[in-house]
Amino acid sequence: MVSLFRIAFVTFGVIHGANAWGVLGHATVAYVAQHYISSEAASWAQEILNDTSSSYLANIASWADQYRLKDDGKWSAPLHYIDAMDDPPTSCNVDYERDCGAEGCSISAIANYTQRAGDSKLTTANTAEALRFLVHFLGDLTQPLHDENYEVGGNGISVTFNNYSDNLHSDWDTYMPVQLIGGSSLADAQGWADSLVDEITSGTYKKQAASWIKGDTISDTITTATRWASDANSFVCTVVMPDGAAALQTGDLYPTYYNSAIGTIELQIAKGGYRLANWLNMIYKQNVTAKNTPGKFGKGHRQPEFVREPHHEPNKMSRANLARAAMGGSCCKSEGREHSH
Repeated sequence: MVSLFRIAFVTFGVIHGANAWGVLGHATVAYVAQHYISSEAASWAQEILNDTSSSYLANIASWADQYRLKDDGKWSAPLHYIDAMDDPPTSCNVDYERDCGAEGCSISAIANYTQRAGDSKLTTANTAEALRFLVHFLGDLTQPLHDENYEVGGNGISVTFNNYSDNLHSDWDTYMPVQLIGGSSLADAQGWADSLVDEITSGTYKKQAASWIKGDTISDTITTATRWASDANSFVCTVVMPDGAAALQTGDLYPTYYNSAIGTIELQIAKGGYRLANWLNMIYKQNVTAKNTPGKFGKGHRQPEFVREPHHEPNKMSRANLARAAMGGSCCKSEGREHSH
């Protein structure tokens, strides 16, 4: 017997497609960040977002996914990922110059919106947009398949998870996290975030948390974000498909594969929230309070082509993005789930 929740959740996936990390994952990243953000940076973000609630970042964490589905937001779809042209599981690596297409990518987007969030010359509306994008894209970057070109980030790998036919990307984004938590509401996300904060503060992640943000700097966002993407991408070879894609298509991914992957999902969600808090703290301290001009992208790196309003439709699309366009213009579209008998 399939639960009513399961039916409702699957129906949502069929209609809307799977969002990166799903609503649950992105909201959890945001709640973790809210725990570690400074009180001054939190007040600044709340004022900019016009939201003084206890969910001020979680409330906007999936805005970028909603926006890319609108006609005027389709241009932003390539900014949710970077197509690493590597060869998993033989080799995994991210090279910004090689992998970030002319239409932009998650790394160039983080550089762009970091610059804009700290630019005192922008309007409140423009700054709020920058914060909404940043909260989302820092979460996207921690999902291993958002840093991978192979089979359109796993969208093209058909698998079975817990008796449902779907694709590997959707399972990592949405179905495995929900399997763990049991729901996708803000309350579910907050509960998950609280448990991850406990692990960061006094548990499994305590000794490693400092390494997640070591060397991070808004003065060279490209290098910092590339390091984050490379960290996540490494799991494609070791956890996501250690024996290749074909090995994932011979049976149900639940429970054996799920049990091998869910720890990495929790780790990456925790990293995303911890890094996001530190990133917003640096933007506030180094740019907002000092009324500085926008931070630098870093020497030797090309800047994204969408730095200023109005944003524009990309002029050229990569091979992987053409494949995504054929799937509906989504970075992470799910074609729906069918029950496997």
